[in-house]
Amino acid sequence: MASKRVLKHQINYICSELFAECIAVALYNKKKEDNNVDAILTSIMVVNNEFIKRVSHPEPGMPPKLYYKDLILGFNKQIDEIIDQISALE
Repeated sequence: MASKRVLKHQINYICSELFAECIAVALYNKKKEDNNVDAILTSIMVVNNEFIKRVSHPEPGMPPKLYYKDLILGFNKQIDEIIDQISALE
């Protein structure tokens, strides 16, 4: 596993890229769905904050290797759902 610092940078980078992609799709989208865009942007920010906090404070009693593996899998699942939502805007 990479260091916590690297993991936090990767989470921030992925979330910022998704945020920018969502803004771009909203700007170039012919049909206006501001409520959906706002909801997606909010969910990106919530996912970012949640997983950054989880990196800093692992669950006690759980082996670190297993904890961070589960954290990464959960993050990837959340990001896949957000990507699907963004692609549905197009």
